[in-house]
Amino acid sequence: MTDNPIAYVNFPDRAALLDDLTTRMVARTGFTVATINLDHIVKMRSDPAFEAAYGRHSHIVADGNPIVWLAKLAGRKVDLIPGSELIAPLVAIAADKGVPIALLGSTEATLDLTARRLQDQHPTLKIVAKIAPAFGFDPQGDAAAAALREIDQSGAGLCFLALGAPKQEMLAIRGADLAPGCGFVSIGAGLDFIAGHQTRAPVWVRKLALEWFWRMMTNPKRLAKRYALCAAVLPGLALASWRKPQSAQPDT
Repeated sequence: MTDNPIAYVNFPDRAALLDDLTTRMVARTGFTVATINLDHIVKMRSDPAFEAAYGRHSHIVADGNPIVWLAKLAGRKVDLIPGSELIAPLVAIAADKGVPIALLGSTEATLDLTARRLQDQHPTLKIVAKIAPAFGFDPQGDAAAAALREIDQSGAGLCFLALGAPKQEMLAIRGADLAPGCGFVSIGAGLDFIAGHQTRAPVWVRKLALEWFWRMMTNPKRLAKRYALCAAVLPGLALASWRKPQSAQPDT
């Protein structure tokens, strides 16, 4: 893995990202979008398959203020683009361009409620597949292949993956092979936010770059260790970013 993970970010500008995804959605050329953050960096260091999947994504953006700060240390300007914040603009584009969408992840109840709310906001939106994987879903397994074939056959040109890392990113790359006309966007808890089953930090908390603290306080048992590991790698990443200018792609 490169010692400068910010090098993975190949679409630093939000407007340019949305323009390119719109072109691909309309042309049905497919794409895969990953949103890199410190937790992903920690996971990649111990999971070669996850790192390999990241290296194959067509679009990688910065999710998390630390990534934006690391980029600044390296002399790059990078927009903050969380996966959950890509849902609204991409759904609006899909509705406007007549591109059917698919939802994969979370639970059937969440998918149903999310679909209703999205279609209330965009009456012309076509949701052609809603897939809630069983517990223990393996992105490399037969059930994953069947789900991706279903998405391909549904005619979806855009699929939101709400499985969490590394499952969603690994499934996206498999989707690029099995459903090449569809674009896959990894969004973590994005569908749960829309359904109201999880609450995102208030805007003022996000502006203070304290969303991580908000999330940890709402679920310390699950997230305290994750954020401790993230904090542990940050000094080394900051030093590497300061010492070595970033390229647009990861080292191979």
